[in-house]
Amino acid sequence: MKKMYPVAIPVLNGNEKKYVMECLDSTWISSNGSYIEKFEQGFADFCGTKHAISCSNGTTALHLALLAHGVEWGDEVIIPTLTFVATANAVVYCGAQPVFVDSESETWNMDPELIESKITPRTKGIIVVHIYGHPTDMDPIMGIARKHGLFVIEDAAEAVGAQYKGRMVGSIGHSATFSLFGNKIITTGEGGMITTNDDRIADQIRLLRGQGQDPQKRYWFPVIGYNYRMTNMQAAVGCAQLENIHWHIEQRIRVAMLYQQFLEDDTRLTLPVQKEWALNVFWMSSIILKEGTSQYRDQVMLQLMERGIESRPFFYPMHTLPPYRKLQMEEEFPVVNRISALGMNVPSYGTLLEDDVKYICMNIKEVLDRLGGDEYRDQS
Repeated sequence: MKKMYPVAIPVLNGNEKKYVMECLDSTWISSNGSYIEKFEQGFADFCGTKHAISCSNGTTALHLALLAHGVEWGDEVIIPTLTFVATANAVVYCGAQPVFVDSESETWNMDPELIESKITPRTKGIIVVHIYGHPTDMDPIMGIARKHGLFVIEDAAEAVGAQYKGRMVGSIGHSATFSLFGNKIITTGEGGMITTNDDRIADQIRLLRGQGQDPQKRYWFPVIGYNYRMTNMQAAVGCAQLENIHWHIEQRIRVAMLYQQFLEDDTRLTLPVQKEWALNVFWMSSIILKEGTSQYRDQVMLQLMERGIESRPFFYPMHTLPPYRKLQMEEEFPVVNRISALGMNVPSYGTLLEDDVKYICMNIKEVLDRLGGDEYRDQS
């Protein structure tokens, strides 16, 4: 039987089962229980922040962070156009409008040089996304935020453990959000986390997360809140994952370095970088075809799948999606338009062996050889 290589699988090689069974035995299975506080404290310690607040997923983490920063109807929030749709959707949940920015070509993150031209009197803040595990260049963005009185939220859904100039992502902006979905570097199945050093922001997030209930007066709700809590069982899995977080990060980096080793001599491909000021945790091992069209990229992916190797396209840019297409002109985004059409993510999970990656890379090269020069190749 042909071996299958999915893009991602969760690695549950620690105390996950033991801790979940403790929850079941104790009957603390909902949104109260000792593992929630333990997970939040451990996550805050890892990121080097004063607060970490758990929630039901990465999207609700973004929504809560935006609400806590006061985003409301009519505001604008600047975000990269290359991101998962949750970043834009969470802005709209608040009644605000996302304003999109192109990427810079090396790390694929939002280009800091393009941000100020997007600021208007309605701009409330900036969300940066550490795309595929490489941190955004934060210093110039924090400088722009200070100059214009804006907040900065780090969408670190894909980048737990990444570092910017020696600082953990999640500790640099005014707050940060993380996803703990099953394909992330560490997981709780579904789940999210928000980090901040701001006591007021943390208190507001906790209030909104639990239906808006006054923490000092049970069943008294001074504000309209949300049921965005994490369960004790999810937190139990998170505690086990957090115990091995350095291993999980090291394995993602190891796999990415194997792809570099086996593909760096192929001039048909562009591979991820790691800037001198960054630690890239390579949530996804990614490649960009240097020539072609999206149809060519999709044909490569199809033929890899026929060989048992799953791959995924880069995210569709936000400005190309039907709900957001009307907001800005497509020609404003030349870098993202190219890399999103030609980029793909390949199997990236931490239990891949060297022979597995070597086999995947051999097949990538064979598929490119087979398709070379056909109708999908861009001859312009």
